[in-house]
Amino acid sequence: MITSLFHAWERRLHAASKDRVVRPFEWGLDWVEPNGHPPGTPPERILLDWASHAVADSQRFFDTPDTSDYAFRPGADGATGSLSFPSAMRTPYPENNTVQALYFRAGSEEAGSKEQDPAYVRRAGPAFRTRPRAVLVLPQWNAGPDGHVGLCRLLNRFGMSALRLTLPYHDARRPPELGRADYIVSANIGRTVQACRQAVMDARRAIRWLAHQGYERIGILGTSLGSCLSLLTAAHEPLVRAQALNHISPYFADVVWRGLSTTHVREGLEGAIDLDRLRQLWLPISPHIYLERVREKKTLLVYAKYDLTFPVDLSRDLVRRFERLGIPHELAVLPCGHYSTGLTPFKYLDGFLLARFLDRNL
Repeated sequence: MITSLFHAWERRLHAASKDRVVRPFEWGLDWVEPNGHPPGTPPERILLDWASHAVADSQRFFDTPDTSDYAFRPGADGATGSLSFPSAMRTPYPENNTVQALYFRAGSEEAGSKEQDPAYVRRAGPAFRTRPRAVLVLPQWNAGPDGHVGLCRLLNRFGMSALRLTLPYHDARRPPELGRADYIVSANIGRTVQACRQAVMDARRAIRWLAHQGYERIGILGTSLGSCLSLLTAAHEPLVRAQALNHISPYFADVVWRGLSTTHVREGLEGAIDLDRLRQLWLPISPHIYLERVREKKTLLVYAKYDLTFPVDLSRDLVRRFERLGIPHELAVLPCGHYSTGLTPFKYLDGFLLARFLDRNL
């Protein structure tokens, strides 16, 4: 009976959004490198080969060149600010090529000034005498501009600074033709992989900015889509010490195919591709491929008992994979669903579990 009540609640919360668009299936070959295939090669063959190469050399696939072109704008309170920098991946959408992030400094850190040059502050942001710990926060798909701000402030209360990243095609990075952040998860196969790859590269540059500020203990926290992207980042970024993964699955494709929040994406996919093939094509952005790479990271896995967006059997499958591989981790199960995680009282329980784990492990 409790399951039925939560599932009905989740469906009502999902139905509140009326602006979802079913977009047509596209292979997205214009988003991938052809790898020397001759003209006339079937698109599916090209994409399978490209995905296989990406998985085989994921370090190169997610390689992110350094940049010094950071611009920091301090807030009026001196403890917050906004950061922007160029994305390492150039897309056809100018808005999406500049990464945006919000910074929240922990109150325990003493403000200082390594250099008084305003140009330095603008490029590199504030410098502090003490910067023990920081967390990069990756919100869920279609998070608004204030998404996870409360969680960042909770991390501050635990003595950790936070940098909240805006994902590709979200908020100020969203092209004008979009009402939602459709281009990061869609029925365009190649673009979806590249958008998630871009998010990982953006996250790595954001982490390096934190390191440039003197933070030596850096963690990452991701929710839903942000959870998947967080694990991909942690697997390829040595500066990450701990990861808190909020809503989990071993496969990217299965969540899109079966999840409540992506039913409109599946409508665009059905009839053009099946789940088995989709799973192969989206392997480069599937967490289970990279589990051995996070063996040395402190890991928290969180899933919701009545989740319809990240089906519970998928979440449990990822937990079993951690167990079979003997990868150390902690586990928390929330007594709610996916959408209801963001509502009272569950959001407070979830936030506390995430912040306490990072507090203990950074």
